[in-house]
Amino acid sequence: MSWTERQQAMLRAMGLRVWQQANSASVPGSAQGIANRAIDATQDGTARPVREAVAVAARQVGPTPTARPATPALVVPVAAVAPGTAASAMPALASMARQRGDIAAMDWSELRQAVAACTACGLCESRTQTVFGSGAARAHWLVVGEAPGEQEDLQGLPFVGPSGELLDHMLSALGLTRSDGDTGEPAEQRVFVANTVKCRPPRNRNPAAEELAACEPFLLRQIELLQPRIILALGAFAIKALLRSDEPVGKLRGRLHSYQGVPVVVSYHPAYLLRQPLEKARAWEDLCLAAETAERAS
Repeated sequence: MSWTERQQAMLRAMGLRVWQQANSASVPGSAQGIANRAIDATQDGTARPVREAVAVAARQVGPTPTARPATPALVVPVAAVAPGTAASAMPALASMARQRGDIAAMDWSELRQAVAACTACGLCESRTQTVFGSGAARAHWLVVGEAPGEQEDLQGLPFVGPSGELLDHMLSALGLTRSDGDTGEPAEQRVFVANTVKCRPPRNRNPAAEELAACEPFLLRQIELLQPRIILALGAFAIKALLRSDEPVGKLRGRLHSYQGVPVVVSYHPAYLLRQPLEKARAWEDLCLAAETAERAS
């Protein structure tokens, strides 16, 4: 596919270089070429042109799948009283129910303190520190990842290291920032980033079901306080936490879902994209779908 002068000018305005090579991963007109240029580009004062060009770039990648809202996910209690529950377990269940009620009434400061002091599951025994999340409290975007890794555990921040750098490039390609400082961006360009669990599982193993359940009230309260216009769920465990689904990312991406009435777009985790860079084209399509959805909701 060849580019017109107008299309090439648009890409240059986005800060993307127009290369002419035989490899499809480098051809600007291919889906992979657009995704690589958009996601990997370094943005420097071009946030507005990038955001305005998202819809055009998405059409060059290919048509966005028709959005089909799914049934909103239900919040399943951390512990449900099953028939035959021993009487000795009832005080613990009552304590957990009270904890959920307390969390539901917390403000940002109280919630952060509660996460830092949490001992609801065994992950508290091996953590260096909790990873509450990062970004502005008045952000239209919420990005939900899986679980903290080694660097996140050391720094107390989500998405650091190579996967964090890639996520920042992906957000920058849409003119978005997860900075929590007063940098002047409006709420629609702000992103809050959180994980499904707030402590690192030992040896970076997958979080267990009881660990996801223990952290669920914290994530739910973050969503209630933030009131995002769009949620971007990255990876299998973010999908499990938000959509109650074990379906793979590839089967759920490309269309809209819902969590408590908030639109959800599913995509690949940046760590996966680092291992499978050819999937960046699909990740770019997901970003464009999320951007279009957030624009309509604003």
